[in-house]
Amino acid sequence: MGLLRSAFLAGSQNRWLRERAVNYRFVRRAVSRFMPGEDLDAAIAAAQDLQAKNIGAVLTYLGENLQRLEEAEQVTRHYLGVLERAQGASLDAEISVKLTQLGLDFGPAACEAGLLSLIERAGAAGTWVWIDMESSAYTDVTLDIYRRARARFPNVGVCVQAYLRRTEHDLRTLIPLGGGLRLVKGAYREPPEKAFPRKREVDASYFALARRLLGREARQAGVRAIFGTHDAALIRRIVEEVPGAALRPQEVEIQMLYGIKREEQARLAAQGHRFRVLISYGDAWFPWYMRRLAERPANVLFVLRNLLAR
Repeated sequence: MGLLRSAFLAGSQNRWLRERAVNYRFVRRAVSRFMPGEDLDAAIAAAQDLQAKNIGAVLTYLGENLQRLEEAEQVTRHYLGVLERAQGASLDAEISVKLTQLGLDFGPAACEAGLLSLIERAGAAGTWVWIDMESSAYTDVTLDIYRRARARFPNVGVCVQAYLRRTEHDLRTLIPLGGGLRLVKGAYREPPEKAFPRKREVDASYFALARRLLGREARQAGVRAIFGTHDAALIRRIVEEVPGAALRPQEVEIQMLYGIKREEQARLAAQGHRFRVLISYGDAWFPWYMRRLAERPANVLFVLRNLLAR
């Protein structure tokens, strides 16, 4: 599966493939299992369905690495509209943004003003903004921007990636800030000197980092720890084996992607876990979709079974 993962990650960066694959009906049919649609209306409807099951949502408008700074302004306006729509519908919904989609490639100042306006508007609506982590080339600047935002607002969190070797060190400076920390495994193509190449190493790193996020220091700092994973065995291990934590289900907040392990999502929510589903939408879905296939090889088999069944 290592070669397959590498192939999907390479494909996520291939412009020729991106421009052509999205036009094939079978590709669009496959991706529809993992996102409710390309427009905001579809995402809002999916969030409403989840809320009826006591499951919250995190909305993310797909896109990254813009060509023009004006596009970043359009994305900021779009997210402001998302927050307004969610508040008007009384949705338990947060948003998750990529800084490159807010103009980071044009410099930190280019995206920071837009990000802060989103956090301020989200705070007024009683909700949160999450900063997605992208490839390791952006880790330092993303964390710097997060630290500045966290100094001004309480309702902001950042994603950290368990497959990066540096994340253990990063937590030493992030935990004292409080705020939100969402732990994921990581889904970008990285060299072995920067990221653990083997699944068992990533899993071991994830569990060790989870222990830090649920430890005494993090609790005293008021960290809102989120575990973004579809690995049911890893979730059980976190709940049952974190030493001295004496965790109740509602103290472990879990997030999963839309369309993946729906029965497991319902089961965990029914157990009392705080639970959210990340709902992605938009027409710039190809790189995101390829990373999802690379992240979890079982997704490939799932897609093939569904395609053959139709």
